[in-house]
Amino acid sequence: MKMYTIKSEGIAHNSYMLIDGEESAVFDPRRDCKIYAHLARKNCSKIRYIFETHRNEDYVVGSPELQSLSNAEICHSKQLPFKYGDHNLDDGESLKFGNLKIKAINTPGHTDESLCYAVSDLTKTAAPFMVFTGDTLFVGSVGRTDLQGKEKQSAQAEKLYTSLHEKLLPLGEGVLVYPAHGIGSVCGSEIGEQASTSLGYEGQTNPFLKLCKEAFVQRCLAQELIVPDYFAKMKVYNLSGPSQLRGLRSPKPLSVADFEEEMAEADSVVVDTRLPNAFAGSHVPGSLNIWLGGGTAVYSGWVLDYDQRILLVVERKNDLARVARHFWRLGFDNVYGFLCTGISGWQAEGKPINHIQTLSVSELKENSERYLVLDVRESSEWQEGVIEGAVRVFFADLPRKADGLNRNKRYAVICSVGNRASIAASILKRKGFEVSNVLGGMTAWTKVGYPTVTLRKENPMDPAF
Repeated sequence: MKMYTIKSEGIAHNSYMLIDGEESAVFDPRRDCKIYAHLARKNCSKIRYIFETHRNEDYVVGSPELQSLSNAEICHSKQLPFKYGDHNLDDGESLKFGNLKIKAINTPGHTDESLCYAVSDLTKTAAPFMVFTGDTLFVGSVGRTDLQGKEKQSAQAEKLYTSLHEKLLPLGEGVLVYPAHGIGSVCGSEIGEQASTSLGYEGQTNPFLKLCKEAFVQRCLAQELIVPDYFAKMKVYNLSGPSQLRGLRSPKPLSVADFEEEMAEADSVVVDTRLPNAFAGSHVPGSLNIWLGGGTAVYSGWVLDYDQRILLVVERKNDLARVARHFWRLGFDNVYGFLCTGISGWQAEGKPINHIQTLSVSELKENSERYLVLDVRESSEWQEGVIEGAVRVFFADLPRKADGLNRNKRYAVICSVGNRASIAASILKRKGFEVSNVLGGMTAWTKVGYPTVTLRKENPMDPAF
């Protein structure tokens, strides 16, 4: 038997491929799924099944795409009316491939249709030796319980507690655990750094599993987790089945003249994937700066609309495939083209450029009377301390809330290090605000010992915009 873990950066998604002899199965595949077909060929194995732990909300599931490549059978829960797939599994149902048995376990809580999959080796014992837990159990944490709304969260947390203590932990302390997400995922909080764990280790160390039901529910209710707007789109895609990537063309190379012409289309948006300091020095007017890596892999879904045609400016042409994959995983199938000559070609043609001033934290401190600080971090980060007098608006809310800001002010935009602040500054720049990006962010501000204030617990958002 062999197992491969396939990680997707930014969204911190883990998918798995389990191979036993000439047959194999994939758990929670991502949309750009050729890697699974490659691994199957490499191991002379046929993909028999594709198992989904739930209707994922943070990325486009790759099951239909992988089925078209492999003819594998798709398996998921019978608790949702999926419009694709071959097996709608109920609690206790099992399937076999090679010498392995995969047993579905209903574990509602994160979502009502959540399944975990316990794996047994039929040549040894009927007892499971590993379990794929989806978003039910993470290393050091558990899945979020608020996706059905705050009014239902208490009930969902109770369901999750029962699933953990009555369905998963009784499988045995030695059972290995493989969750669908790792550290950095928005599907849970306080997720540990380990790639995998065991039920015994989690029982001893996971703070959520040490609580009684009442305390567990209260801890779930106390979590402050972002629900990005793009989650709603993922739910639609993952219920009905997304279109296949094989029907999409790669982003089109565009000359400066063609790029300028496409920019003029009303539904076009330019996304510059260079790092914030490079973007600040020179960029195409009206561009959004979403840096390659965590930015394009996650935050594109937080600030872009699905009806926009995306035009790219990249640092290097070989960055293009990576950027496109990031967009496709979030359901952005409208990446139309890219500036073939890059920003240098744009400049060489004498086209207009914009700049964003950058500030060090010392420059901001020494010239504080010239700027109004705009803190664009998450609310949970604000609780750790903010610069006195700062206005606070989460960066992903700026497309809706920017027009309520004072246009007579010059804003020094700050986040933790300057990356999200660059997204925010580019949004405001497009809207005509005078902005600067504080590079180093609050990390640098606190490291040099500059003062912060603690928000009042009775009104933690005050005086946020």
